[in-house]
Amino acid sequence: MSLSHPPSPHSQPSSPHFDTPAREAIPGKAQVIVLDTGGQYCHLIARKVRELGVYSEVRPSETPARELAHARAILISGGPCSVYDPGSPTVDPAIFDLPSSVLGICYGLQLAVQLLGGRVEKVDRGEFGKASFQALGESPLFHGIPPESTQVWMSHRDTVTELPEGFERIGSTGTCPFAAIADERRGIYGVQFHPEVVHTRRGKEVLKNFLFRIAGCQKDWDPSRVAGVLEDEIRATVGDRNVFFFISGGVDSTVAFTLCLRALGEDRVRGIYVDTGMMRKDETVFVREIFAQIGGGSSVHIELAEPWFLAQLEGVVEPEEKRRRIGQEFLEVQNRVLETEHFLDGNWILGQGTIYPDTIESGGSAKADLIKTHHNRVEGVQRLIAEGRIIEPLHNLYKDEVREVGRQLGIPTPLLDRHPFPGPGLAIRCLCADEVAAPEAVSGGWLLPLHSVGVQGDSRSYKPVLLMSTPASLAGGDWEDAYERSTDHINASTAFNRVVIQVGDVQAPVGELRVRKATITRERLDRLRELDAIVRRVSVESGFEDRVWQFPVVLVPLGTAEKPDSVVLRPIHSVDGMTAQSVGMPVDTLHSLCRELLGVPGIATVLYDLTHKPPGTIEWE
Repeated sequence: MSLSHPPSPHSQPSSPHFDTPAREAIPGKAQVIVLDTGGQYCHLIARKVRELGVYSEVRPSETPARELAHARAILISGGPCSVYDPGSPTVDPAIFDLPSSVLGICYGLQLAVQLLGGRVEKVDRGEFGKASFQALGESPLFHGIPPESTQVWMSHRDTVTELPEGFERIGSTGTCPFAAIADERRGIYGVQFHPEVVHTRRGKEVLKNFLFRIAGCQKDWDPSRVAGVLEDEIRATVGDRNVFFFISGGVDSTVAFTLCLRALGEDRVRGIYVDTGMMRKDETVFVREIFAQIGGGSSVHIELAEPWFLAQLEGVVEPEEKRRRIGQEFLEVQNRVLETEHFLDGNWILGQGTIYPDTIESGGSAKADLIKTHHNRVEGVQRLIAEGRIIEPLHNLYKDEVREVGRQLGIPTPLLDRHPFPGPGLAIRCLCADEVAAPEAVSGGWLLPLHSVGVQGDSRSYKPVLLMSTPASLAGGDWEDAYERSTDHINASTAFNRVVIQVGDVQAPVGELRVRKATITRERLDRLRELDAIVRRVSVESGFEDRVWQFPVVLVPLGTAEKPDSVVLRPIHSVDGMTAQSVGMPVDTLHSLCRELLGVPGIATVLYDLTHKPPGTIEWE
């Protein structure tokens, strides 16, 4: 998380408790600098460094080397471009001559190789998601990590084919021979995988080795002071104005709202909950009860706005247009409420629970690719940002950090542990189509004429879905075989970005299924609401809810004339939402769940999403 001020240089690095507040230090003297080449995980690198007790800052990739001379460690992030393309992000080559240690990650590794005289090329077979990494020889970067293979997370199709002079290979995968490289004499290292993401199992140790064993950093950052620092920043930003929030009842907006209540007092903060008609079953009742429990309930107003949102979404199929219209309608509803409540004068500003993945996926970081526009990053909100009339206390935090701040605030655990739910609601889990189309038989299964959003090599993709033949081994509960086959299909082809299988005792013949014309209607939303409620109930009763971070339930217009829709199950494990691993449900529970889902009128078949992130985003749209 990036706060306004670095920690005090007078702090004692060997102590877990600091006497000097973090915000009193002199800016610009961070030991660790992360150079941003547009990667989805750039700020995640900086945050992981701070988790290890060292303050870090993110700077533009082209920052001159002379401005980085104070740093003990420089990390070059991943990015969506290819290093050999004209105009792709670069760094000042002089950073490699500084006394600082350098670690290139993914694109950062490739960029170091390119600038120092090696070669990077596109290969036929990429790596997206889980891969098996093997350290070679002994390197301080992998100190304490057992020599056997370990799981890492990849997202690349380019690869190093020739090393610069002075470098050696220190790690590989089955697909990538140069998965880790080093010029130890100069203190320059590179890894093709992402050590900053939770699904690289020994990634934290890799970063720790680089910071302390290689770069000689000292601890100077205390993450336990975050809530207090954020409250100070709220008071400084808001001044003598007041704050109104559009709250959802989810973790992010609740924590942001509570921070403002704590910093400013109930008389200066108002919360407005908009029931868009895209909410889960009984969600409005839940929100009313939650805010009565945590305080500030008298400051919360509920606005019923379903007719306006349904009217805006009539006939809309394309996901980015859905998100744009939902975001704009939020602003329209917001303006109606504000005019009624006199919030539009200069004494009020808008508060939001925006977290960093929202900004990154919306292309809000320098050089980052647009993956999908979040409702809190549409044009109207950008205008408020430009006018200085917005406060987003959590905008540099990730979901797990937000939960930690919530614990510091004393917010009840049942709310903090609640699964994330997208701001646009069920609208982006209700897929639409504007033409009739049949599945196409291909190698390994069927190519479904349904498109979903993905992220591959830090870039947005919008591609069809592969319905893979269900492995026979799944009947015995062997999910690993299914996941390995899914990953192999994704890595070998650019024709699709997501893989699903049919599950349950009863499966509709694929040859009889068709994608049908469909838009968002109250009938389809009610169908999805019922499906979602069934999945949540069964997940809680079976204990599966505790094994996953999020469990999106998606309605797709794939079916028959009598049963026009199908349901997709998307349970995933994550920590921060930046990477995710699909999770297999116990087969007995899954079959019981499928029988209930197929009993919902209009449902033809049940699909299970095997796709990790990357290459698929958590949500389909």
